[in-house]
Amino acid sequence: MRSKRPSKSGRDKDSRNEKGGSRRGESSRREPSARSSSRRGDDRRGGGKDKSAKGIVLEMFSNSPDTVFTQRQITRKLGIVDKKGRDQLQSILVNLIRENKLLLIDGDKYQLNLRVNIITGRVDLANSKYAYIVSEETEDDVRVFREHLKYAMDGDLVKVEVLPTMQGGRAEGIVVEVLERSRTELVGIMELSKNFGFVVPDFKKLYFDVFVGERNLNGAEAGDKVLVKIVEWPKEPGKNPTGEVIRVFGPAGEHEAEIHSIMAEFGLPFEFPEAVEEEANQISDKIPAGEIAKRRDMRDVTTFTIDPADAKDFDDALSIQKLENGNWEIGVHIADVTHYVHPRSLLEKEAFHRATSVYLVDRTIPMLPERLSNGLCSLRPNEEKFTFSVVFEIDDNGKLYDTWYGRTVTYSDRRFAYEEAQERIETGEGDFAEEINVLNNIAKKLQAKRFKNGAISFETTEVKFKLDENGKPLSIYVKERKDAHKLIEEFMLLANKKVAEFVYNKGKGKKRPTMVYRTHGSPDPDKLNTFSVFARKFGYKVDPDGDISEELNNLTHEIEGKPEQSVLQNLAIRTMAKAKYSTEPEGHFGLAFDHYSHFTSPIRRYPDMMAHRLLQHYLDGGQSEDKEAYEERCRHSSEMEKRAADAERASIKYKQVEFMKDTIGNQYKGIVSGVTEWGIFVEIEENKCEGMVRLSSLNDDYYELDANNYRIIGRQSKRIISFGDEVMVEIVSANMAERTIDMELVETLKTH
Repeated sequence: MRSKRPSKSGRDKDSRNEKGGSRRGESSRREPSARSSSRRGDDRRGGGKDKSAKGIVLEMFSNSPDTVFTQRQITRKLGIVDKKGRDQLQSILVNLIRENKLLLIDGDKYQLNLRVNIITGRVDLANSKYAYIVSEETEDDVRVFREHLKYAMDGDLVKVEVLPTMQGGRAEGIVVEVLERSRTELVGIMELSKNFGFVVPDFKKLYFDVFVGERNLNGAEAGDKVLVKIVEWPKEPGKNPTGEVIRVFGPAGEHEAEIHSIMAEFGLPFEFPEAVEEEANQISDKIPAGEIAKRRDMRDVTTFTIDPADAKDFDDALSIQKLENGNWEIGVHIADVTHYVHPRSLLEKEAFHRATSVYLVDRTIPMLPERLSNGLCSLRPNEEKFTFSVVFEIDDNGKLYDTWYGRTVTYSDRRFAYEEAQERIETGEGDFAEEINVLNNIAKKLQAKRFKNGAISFETTEVKFKLDENGKPLSIYVKERKDAHKLIEEFMLLANKKVAEFVYNKGKGKKRPTMVYRTHGSPDPDKLNTFSVFARKFGYKVDPDGDISEELNNLTHEIEGKPEQSVLQNLAIRTMAKAKYSTEPEGHFGLAFDHYSHFTSPIRRYPDMMAHRLLQHYLDGGQSEDKEAYEERCRHSSEMEKRAADAERASIKYKQVEFMKDTIGNQYKGIVSGVTEWGIFVEIEENKCEGMVRLSSLNDDYYELDANNYRIIGRQSKRIISFGDEVMVEIVSANMAERTIDMELVETLKTH
């Protein structure tokens, strides 16, 4: 016999178990109830499992789909004899008509509505109140409120009944079936009672908690961060999914617990499967003479790498030598990962699944096992390595004369950290200083040419941490990009561009061969107009009808070093389309390249491995590969790239909150970086940490959101606080579990 389960709606705030911290009370409900009870039954048309009053009425119609009933006939058929029952029936009939389940005929007759509009789409969970269903079957997204979601989560594939709407109104619908779950595992904090627990998900948009019975707690204690697997979805509305704890990370707020929970939250792997590691370990580290004979031997050419000081995998190197005609031969040499990772291997399958390495604040989650990423493929100094190269003949002015593509064997003479290379640029002294300065001078010419052709010169802000041995942040700083960084970037951009152009141009006059491109669309005109209005508030002119690249570059130059630089730059980036991988040669707006690929980082990006294989295939005279198969891999790679970026941002946010926890009571200068109906976001100038000043904490007036003008206005005083205003704030609290920082507004320093 199933044991009784508690209702979350019947919480008793004074109940505690031996471990403490539980807010969950007990009740006599047989199933766990949802955090926010549903107002709609699980009344799928034709189903007879829902025995609620509404379900019984609908079942009656479903059993006689062609019959027209009067309300009196329905009353008799269901055995309703009292006024209360008749009133309830009337309410149910009204709701079923509103939900498009029944049709009202001649004002007093009812019939099952068989003319429903059903679409299939993906759930985009907007917040805890509703989601949007994105479908190729309809131009507009369909909004579904949580009581009609059938416990569907972000990314789930669902069938949705689209409800009739007034002309011009937003399309709304009801989930009738969850076809495919994007995930069945969630990360959250365990709350315990005497014989059961609830996992409260970290994902703030989620609208239910997960019930866990005593047998499935697996040692989790109150306040632990856990990974819970949902094993049973409710068959009735107003209940909770049932789950079992499959991994306990430790007390919420501790470094390892939080980082591991972020990894689980975004579905990142904790380790490589044993068989994959074994396959990697079986690969020989020999450089056989027979393989060298097939390649261009460049071991005698001066070659070095330039990377971050803490880098362990080196997937690109530069070589340089003077030619007899006075030009330079500059080689961009990339780790030949596909020499070691074969298409049908376990390593290939795992690399495709991961699609990218992920860089959290304190660790790297690599795409390839360490044996490859830090060993066989890494272009470590004083070691011979197999590489895939693009070799340029170029002059001092950056004019390109010839390009060669192919597999090589190279030898790195030196490993430079960016700081060491920068020192040689600034002083002109040290080993390989002459070569580095030649490369730097040519890189500057290449960069100037890019900007002249319309490339956008945005410099994104990268936040870095100095951590102690326990992972606690000691300081936060913004990574500075100097000439050494830009030197490497320019030659990688050139190689990626030329590889894409080479493959594209092989299709002249005939079908273009399949290639993996990195594409970036033009800015959305509506978003650009909105941004133009924003910029004007700060005194900057951006003409949305002018040369957009030129307009944005002029803005970048004007705002450099000013408090509003980060905010305006981030907003400008949001006007643009997201870069993605595609087999369509659509160009890259931000770089102003007609054709662009990713070729230079195969140790950490799967699309680069695809580009290597395709390039070699065409160099060997092969025909075009299956475009749809590669397009599917491109879609997967783009999705995994987004997931990795979200995880990286989450780890940064967590460490920022942890750092600010020790600054409560301190005051900081910041800039208003966002406005909402419940508060204003402020980004601290010195460390880029963002927190919220809640409108409820502004005691001088009652403030209301003016969404169209991105500001809040005091009802009585008419005081305005706008996006971009410079303010002084005080840190009030830092909630590590929720990764939020609360602030109080001290004063407004500068308004716009």
